Amino acid sequence: VGIQSLWPTQRCYRSDCRPVYTGQGVAEDGAPSRNLMPVTTLHYLAYGSNLFPPRLAARIAIRSVVGLIALPDTALEFNKRGADGSGKCNLRARSGAVAYGVVYRIATADKVALDRIEGVGHGYHVDTLHDHQHGLCYFYRADETALDDRLRPYDWYKAYVLAGARHHQLPADYLAALAVIEAQTDEDAIRRRQNFDCLTQRV
Repeated sequence: VGIQSLWPTQRCYRSDCRPVYTGQGVAEDGAPSRNLMPVTTLHYLAYGSNLFPPRLAARIAIRSVVGLIALPDTALEFNKRGADGSGKCNLRARSGAVAYGVVYRIATADKVALDRIEGVGHGYHVDTLHDHQHGLCYFYRADETALDDRLRPYDWYKAYVLAGARHHQLPADYLAALAVIEAQTDEDAIRRRQNFDCLTQRV
């Protein structure tokens, strides 16, 4: 897959997000590294609901936002069967299509928790790509056995993806395509309210 980095940035979205020791004598925020415990990090490529920073930050600490990547000949689809029976995001090869993802820097230790939350081994598996600017990035791709093109996302799930795409200022045509994705109302009122409450959080 050919990939293109579109912008670099460094931001932290959690109040408990602390400097990460890089092994070079200074922390990532430029402060002296003394008294900091070594923390290894990796690059996680989000393209679905985790595009919205508060969504991901409710799950694991975001060390920083590294950049935006365009994925040519790749389509974003909502055809992965979720545990709740609705459609979740997946990346699928499609000539001429372009999908977008945001690279977050996370602690390596947090990947175990995110693997569990995302459902690795239960419909998703870990995949990787190499970006010329951001290096090796990992992401979640749906298993073929978990795909169903008849699925629709819940309204709150689609809202996460669209809110994240808007926050990261993805291209207008991409936003327009997301906006017209057909969604369904989640009949679990508590789950629906909890997720829409998260969407009201300031970024």
